[in-house]
Amino acid sequence: MSTPQDSMARASAAAEALPVPAEPRFLGLPAGIWPRIFAPLAIGVLVLALWEFAVRWNEIPPYVLPGPLLVGQTLVADWATLSVSLWVTLRITFLALAAAVVVGVALAVLFSQSKWLEMALLPYAIVLQVTPVVAIAPLIIIWADDIDLSLLICAWIVAFFPILSNTILGLSAADHNLVNLFELYGASRWQTLRYLRLPAALPYFLAGLKVSGGLALIGAVVAEFVAGTGGSASGLAYRILEAGYQLKIPRVFAALAMISLSGVAIFLATSLISHLLLRRWHESAIRREN
Repeated sequence: MSTPQDSMARASAAAEALPVPAEPRFLGLPAGIWPRIFAPLAIGVLVLALWEFAVRWNEIPPYVLPGPLLVGQTLVADWATLSVSLWVTLRITFLALAAAVVVGVALAVLFSQSKWLEMALLPYAIVLQVTPVVAIAPLIIIWADDIDLSLLICAWIVAFFPILSNTILGLSAADHNLVNLFELYGASRWQTLRYLRLPAALPYFLAGLKVSGGLALIGAVVAEFVAGTGGSASGLAYRILEAGYQLKIPRVFAALAMISLSGVAIFLATSLISHLLLRRWHESAIRREN
């Protein structure tokens, strides 16, 4: 005689055995993705249209507020100059993000292995995070005696802490029952770290990476503002200052648009990395029918 639990188990097994219908696709993408694409695009187009209408209706001069069409024309006309500056800013951003990943993860692993080390050094990491980078950037520029290195340090300071704090949280979030099981079977600290704590920390690290990607870009731009470096190897921040002094406000908006779009691209890239690494095993990325 079968019990209700046996019946439920057989029903669950039968449901899992049924083939999952494939999601319809359109232009190579799942149909459910398109609303996520069209909704923000529709809002963006509406905002730009209202902006252009307000500028034309009120006859606002371009040196006060240019319309989006003029900004787009300026972006095309000045692309040769702005694209070089964009690459300079992005190079600092990616180097700072890479340094933040390496140092942040290394320190998080050390802190997870030694609570005394965490108690001794973590407060200084917090002090470094809460100190405004604008306030210490001039000192860093003087001490580093190299513009590129000083910009890299400033951007790294801004991007470093989210990765450190999130990775520490992830390493300590491993299931304590599994930790006890590893200890019961005589696993070494390295084996526990490699096979349990690091996989448990991966979602937290990727969440911190999303935040740090944008912060690295912000740190690079802020450091460029403080440094005020000129010449052909200048970043977008200097181009904004230069255009502002010359009252070329459409160029200012064009450079700001490039910075904003770069930030969006960095966030999408880190989100894609997170999805690819977590989609097969973590609850936050597994797609379900319901």
